[in-house]
Amino acid sequence: MHTVLIILLMIVAIALIAVVLLQSGKSSGLSGAISGGAEQLFGKQKARGLDLILHNTTIVLAILFFALTIAVSYFDL
Repeated sequence: MHTVLIILLMIVAIALIAVVLLQSGKSSGLSGAISGGAEQLFGKQKARGLDLILHNTTIVLAILFFALTIAVSYFDL
């Protein structure tokens, strides 16, 4: 059981890294984070198309990652 969870955790971790790297940047570097970050945080811009799919996939994979991490530590006993 522990080995299966470790393998699943590695697959989810690699998929999470790939999905995060595929997402488009919201600002242009550090200057965008300082000056223009608040506009996009409080703006009414909705993600559409591929950005929406990648955003939702990131959320699901992050939840799976944390659940699998807790399961691995629980079954490690």
